[in-house]
Amino acid sequence: MSSKDRYDYIIVGGGSSACVVAAKLVTEGKASVLLLERGPAKANPIMHFPAGYMKFLARDTYLTMHKTKPQPQLNGRGPIVPQGKVLGGGSAVNAMVYMRGQAADFDLWNDLVTPAGANDPAWSYGDLLPYFKDQEDNDHLAGDYHGVGGPLKISHLGHTSAMTRTYVKTLQGMGIPYNPDFNGARQFGVGFMQHTIDWRTRKRSSAVDAFLSPVIGSPLLTIETGATVTSLELQANKVIGVRYVHDGVSKVAQAGQEVILAAGAYQTPKLLMLSGIGPEEELTRHGIKTLVASSGVGKNLQDHYECPVVATTKGSFGYYGQDRGWPMIKAGLQYLLFKSGPASTTGVETCAFYDPDGNNERPTIQMFCVPTVYLDRDVMGTEPGDGVTINSLLLRPKARGSVTLASKDPFENPVVDTQIFGHPDDLRLTMAGFRFARTVLAASPLKGLIDKEIFPGPDVASDDAIAVHCKRTVKTGYHPVGTCKMGRDDDPDAVLDARLNVRGIRGLRVVDASIMPTIVSGNTNAAVMAAANKAADLILG
Repeated sequence: MSSKDRYDYIIVGGGSSACVVAAKLVTEGKASVLLLERGPAKANPIMHFPAGYMKFLARDTYLTMHKTKPQPQLNGRGPIVPQGKVLGGGSAVNAMVYMRGQAADFDLWNDLVTPAGANDPAWSYGDLLPYFKDQEDNDHLAGDYHGVGGPLKISHLGHTSAMTRTYVKTLQGMGIPYNPDFNGARQFGVGFMQHTIDWRTRKRSSAVDAFLSPVIGSPLLTIETGATVTSLELQANKVIGVRYVHDGVSKVAQAGQEVILAAGAYQTPKLLMLSGIGPEEELTRHGIKTLVASSGVGKNLQDHYECPVVATTKGSFGYYGQDRGWPMIKAGLQYLLFKSGPASTTGVETCAFYDPDGNNERPTIQMFCVPTVYLDRDVMGTEPGDGVTINSLLLRPKARGSVTLASKDPFENPVVDTQIFGHPDDLRLTMAGFRFARTVLAASPLKGLIDKEIFPGPDVASDDAIAVHCKRTVKTGYHPVGTCKMGRDDDPDAVLDARLNVRGIRGLRVVDASIMPTIVSGNTNAAVMAAANKAADLILG
């Protein structure tokens, strides 16, 4: 084995957390790092436009489309759950929303992970806030909650539709207060979302742009894309490297310090199980020798789930038809020349946070306004057109899913069992969110723009009928987490300790979204990057 095959650290995965950790290990740790990403090095340049991601949202070009296990409680549906497959991961293909979640989310992490009085690192909101601020360069917010001068550019969008502005006014008239900063002191309210967009160029600020690009030229960093890690290399009870396939060639690389898993909530537990680390029964079922019995690997899967109500409008107040013909050419020219217009928006510009049960200090629903007719491929029952789609997303589902192996083949996707609506409260709250979304459509001034509800239609009014609609249309929020959770020593399903070390083995750590013991109340990318920022300090410490 040549010196080129030896590194201080090997990072498996090239998503948001990998970019953050790799940059810090190289710049502050002066360590040699090999980063392995199975997707391509770059996405199509159109993905840098705020509106560009919508061109690829339903394709597998930069996404792995995991077909989930059919769900009995969804009458046999198995919704598709995508995961980023490109350097930068989700941050390179997502809708760019920058949403931290609620302070109580992280305080709960701390309660679940760190015993009182322990010397373990803390994971409370107060402990993570400096990491959020450290990585942030906000275009208009500062002070106690926001950073200025960090690598990650945060801004409001360059354009908002008439539908978006009307939605924000309507919710205020219904008693939901205007909130100028969902990442500040309080989440409850309605307002405009912040995005990972560089206000100077009006381009996406991905984790590659923010963290990795400044160190890509460093001799300490080696990046191999199109590389699929097939197993971990173990010696006694220590991970010493990885086996992977790159351009059809099998390779081995060794890590002098640690192997760091950052492959995401589906692929990280899959790799652990393929390497003999996981639930013994699951490993035995596939003929894999158990090296470390860890019952929690692949358990505790959580995601955000949303259901729509769709109405047509009396005119064009959103973005239908803006992606083709002369309107597309005009929008493209306006963006290229002036960094403004429809191409400078993600199309989802606003949301509201509230709780149908009345505890608005801890909202349970994030309600998005999409200013067009938009539905997932497997539930399209109506034609696209001028309209509005209001999606009610459940922030903290109580059901827990799982990730298991389909086979011993490292190139086969794992089995994802979402358990959507597996807990009765999840369906109850989702139905309450759906009902409230209907009242929004009927309230002024929004009702002045509405023609009629077309999906599911006003005839769907009984509890049973609404439940059927929710089960037929529920979709992922693209935020899978939790499958290798951190936790206390007395938690038998805690895969990781508070320092993110994999229990029962040395030289192995996890830093991606699978570390979360509970999902955060909002889009997960911001929390993933802040946690990875802290993880890098733990590694270097």
